[in-house]
Amino acid sequence: MRHLLTLILALFSLPATAQQVGTLIAADPVADPPVAVHAWRIRYWTSGGDGTVREATGMVVAPSEAAPTASRRVIAWTHGAWGVAERCAPSLSASFFAASAGVEPSVRKGYVVVAPDYIGLGSPTMHPFLVGEDTARSVLDAVRAAQGIAGAGAGKRFAVWGESQGGHAALWTATRAGAYAPDLTLVGAAAAAPPTDLAANLRSGSDKNARALLLSFALHSWSSLYGFSLDPIANRTNQGIIHRLAENNCVTLGKKPKLGTILGIVTVARATRNKDIGRIEPWASWVRTNSVDPARVPGPLLIAQGDKDTIVAPAITRAFATGLCRNRTRLKWIDMRGTDHADSARDSAAETLAWIGDRFAGAPPPDDCGKF
Repeated sequence: MRHLLTLILALFSLPATAQQVGTLIAADPVADPPVAVHAWRIRYWTSGGDGTVREATGMVVAPSEAAPTASRRVIAWTHGAWGVAERCAPSLSASFFAASAGVEPSVRKGYVVVAPDYIGLGSPTMHPFLVGEDTARSVLDAVRAAQGIAGAGAGKRFAVWGESQGGHAALWTATRAGAYAPDLTLVGAAAAAPPTDLAANLRSGSDKNARALLLSFALHSWSSLYGFSLDPIANRTNQGIIHRLAENNCVTLGKKPKLGTILGIVTVARATRNKDIGRIEPWASWVRTNSVDPARVPGPLLIAQGDKDTIVAPAITRAFATGLCRNRTRLKWIDMRGTDHADSARDSAAETLAWIGDRFAGAPPPDDCGKF
């Protein structure tokens, strides 16, 4: 009887052991990746900010030649906004490589690229949109999990590079790396058009339709996860439109939105025209909690911003960079003339990869403070 009880207790303890954060669950080879590239869709364990263990998904991409004896350098590519629904995961998209500006150029230079979907994209739980702690953990645990793929040869030294929502993710990853993942070594973080002051970003983007869609993603995600009431923001009819807009739409480049989506965006834009969630509790506190504090982000950092960006206002990014400089953080600033939001990572890719290469090589980081 005692042996039976011991066996039962052991069986019940197995899932907790198996669900260790940063552990690879599965890595499935991707059919027909780009030439000279190996790619795997991965599942791995991570945790939310509340400590709850979650399954997450993503991609790992590596050069096709045999992994060298020494570990390869790693770039964590953190994607921009694709949506908040499970089906919006980049790793599920046939457009993953075309829409992920940092992936192929990095692999061509010999890096392993780890591209997490974040929690809730590709897995059955609500995506914590622009929630810094949850996102940073999912990125760091993806880098850990990639080490379990023998054919990739991923090491523990990594850089993080992201665009838009992924710029926010990159900065939060830099903020949390030392405490959450001391087993990894972060050499630098690069962010293209990053949302930093979330309240200011949501009110200052000049594209009101994009602003309405992104606000719908945030309102749907945070009300679903944390029970925040939408009553101070919209009436019941418009609340339903906000939820449906977020549930039914993924961001797809190069495709015109459906009529229902257009009408939903117009309705939300009108309904929230005079609403500022940066001044409505508990939304305001949550926005502040998940903004990026320049005093907490360690360098070296690179920030790239286009002057034609209608989604992330250039003035907000510049103010954040100025805050970094006040804290004497080593910063590389890329000011892109004529670049809009969608092209921010692509237009800065060559300069960003050169900067990342120097960080791995141990070169002294440049400091552009006082030059912008």
